[in-house]
Amino acid sequence: MILADSLTKDPDTGLVVAEQLNVVKAHCTSCHSSKLILQNRFTRDGWKEKIRWMQRTQNLWDLRDSEPVVLDYLAKYYGPEQKAFDGRRKPLPGVQWYKL
Repeated sequence: MILADSLTKDPDTGLVVAEQLNVVKAHCTSCHSSKLILQNRFTRDGWKEKIRWMQRTQNLWDLRDSEPVVLDYLAKYYGPEQKAFDGRRKPLPGVQWYKL
């Protein structure tokens, strides 16, 4: 996984600068703000489901050959974050609960 926060950002959209950025901008930001991408983290399948939802309900066009390019970019730079510590302690091992 690549951390999007450590990469160069496009000044217009805030999205990670990469080879696929122009394709993503053409398909995604022509209808909505890039902030919708920036605030979400989905797996490749999750992003694909979002595209399908937009096609069913928001009149998004068929991305055709661009869909794998868009999905590769979104999954690579805006996939689920894996944090080393999320602020919660790990469950206690070997605890046997009882009723009072």
